[in-house]
Amino acid sequence: MIRQFTAALVCAALIAAACSDSEGPAPSEEEPATVNPMNEYGMTASNVFLYYADVEAATEFYTRTLGFAVAADYGFAKILRVAPSSFITLVDEEMGMHSASDPKTVAIALITDQLDEWWDYMKDQEVEMRSTSYNPVEGRPHHGFVAIDPEGYLLEFERFNEHAENEMLVPVLNETETIYPAEGTSNVPPGLGFKATVVWFYYKDMPAIQAFYEEVMGFDLIVDQGWTKIYRISPSGYMGLVDEQRGMHNFTEKKAVTMSFWTDRIDDWYAYVSGHGDFEMRSEKVEETDRYRAFVAYDPEGYFLEWNVFKDAPDNETLHRMLRGEE
Repeated sequence: MIRQFTAALVCAALIAAACSDSEGPAPSEEEPATVNPMNEYGMTASNVFLYYADVEAATEFYTRTLGFAVAADYGFAKILRVAPSSFITLVDEEMGMHSASDPKTVAIALITDQLDEWWDYMKDQEVEMRSTSYNPVEGRPHHGFVAIDPEGYLLEFERFNEHAENEMLVPVLNETETIYPAEGTSNVPPGLGFKATVVWFYYKDMPAIQAFYEEVMGFDLIVDQGWTKIYRISPSGYMGLVDEQRGMHNFTEKKAVTMSFWTDRIDDWYAYVSGHGDFEMRSEKVEETDRYRAFVAYDPEGYFLEWNVFKDAPDNETLHRMLRGEE
């Protein structure tokens, strides 16, 4: 055994000597460069899919009571504009990926500079309010109140104030256009509108989900509230991660919501997402219809994430004008 071991050492030494006389070790293969998909591929707008038993009644609420304009009407789904690049899509549950009876583990913050005026208007509407009073306390980083839509989704009317916590966000919001309802199209008084949205999702493991959205998705943190993290994902669209132990919802396995990212680089996004081990895919390819192209994956705690691009189809003409800033 000792003799064999010694022979092995001698062989190793001879090999090492032979290598030392050569031009040097062969270069190792270069590791692939890390891709930040947000920087490389980007997003043009943000959207969130909500699921309804009565999609027509939901549309009436969002267009008449809140003043959202219809960007595209596919019948079973209505795309509504909230802010310059922020949209919501109301989906008939019979045609969607979720049931209206699934837990509505999401809230949408509607960002406005006219928060006091929205309160005066909303409290007199036939709308269920989660907040029975509105008393903005001076010095807080944000103020707001919560209404409930016809089928139970939470709508947080919110204003972010000048505060150290918002030092990165407020300058961006100050430069963001407010979208007002067209005259005569809704019950909303003149001068009330929205400039941005934050879609809040609720998680069990905040450090892990923060790492996913920052390191894998490439999102840049713009507000850190400790138990919530806010990221800008389009010019007026934001996504918020919330610790379920402190938020308005607890974690649920099922969730009646899909987050939607609009992009001009959907094939690049698909190659990145489908080739990355941190994603579980729902779509085996980029699906295509005469109106749009899309694919779906899941985030680590089960939220559906959908990437979309919309074709130059007749049903999308208004949507494209809105995205170009022409409406």
